[in-house]
Amino acid sequence: MRLQVIGDPVLHSKSPVLHGAMLSALGLDAAYDARVVRRGELPDYLRWARNHGVAGFNATMPHKEDLLPLLDGIDPAARLTGAVNTVCLREGAWVGFNTDGAGALSALGEVLGFDPAGSTVTLLGAGGAAKAVALALAQAGAERVRVCNRTLKRAGELCARHPRLTPAPFDPDTLERLCRGADLLVNCTSLGMEGCPRQFEGFSFLDALPPHGAVFDLIYHPAETELLAQARRRGLRAMNGLPMLVWQAVLALEHFLNRPLDRGAMAAAASAALEHKPLF
Repeated sequence: MRLQVIGDPVLHSKSPVLHGAMLSALGLDAAYDARVVRRGELPDYLRWARNHGVAGFNATMPHKEDLLPLLDGIDPAARLTGAVNTVCLREGAWVGFNTDGAGALSALGEVLGFDPAGSTVTLLGAGGAAKAVALALAQAGAERVRVCNRTLKRAGELCARHPRLTPAPFDPDTLERLCRGADLLVNCTSLGMEGCPRQFEGFSFLDALPPHGAVFDLIYHPAETELLAQARRRGLRAMNGLPMLVWQAVLALEHFLNRPLDRGAMAAAASAALEHKPLF
């Protein structure tokens, strides 16, 4: 079996490490590697992959949305999100899935013990990852998910996908107001990422979170962003994006193999591999 991850850039991806560890733990003779595919090259890649024995692939930027019209079938969750990150060749047909949302829910439950049911969530950003996480939280029973974005129109477009999502502007006063009583704050923006020219203007909004509140930053480079450091100083539970990265890979492998796996064992194998491999 041959599997890949495609994107541009993609050679920094940890997917080969994660999937290699899980495939090895399963005792399967399968190869997983990264391949640079630039925007506009997807049709050629799909033909190449079919002719070269690729049984499935993960997709990262800039392909998660561009793949949709090129696939033969799309899982309902991926269609709702409007993006795919996992594509499998099933009986000659390319079928797309999205494991980002489910991976985020698994990470929140396993690491933070967070149950979305009845919760209030403040989520920052409205890009591809934000769509997957916001919709997964709403479908898992979150009572309210407030989506803050600098471009309010884009937040509104995301929130139109589910009645429990509400758009909001991204400014200090709004953040402080929406953090009051929020059970979870999720950062789906690049603020705080290594090399990002823009950062949070301040972190006083964290003071509005209740003592039981949790902070989830999808960024994992650096491993502890200033947002997470500030949250922990305030005694809040906090988690970076690595557990989500692991769990979405576990769920993707289930799609590739088309069978259920011991998810806990797979997550442990993948996590152990990351501990022995530099992130960048």
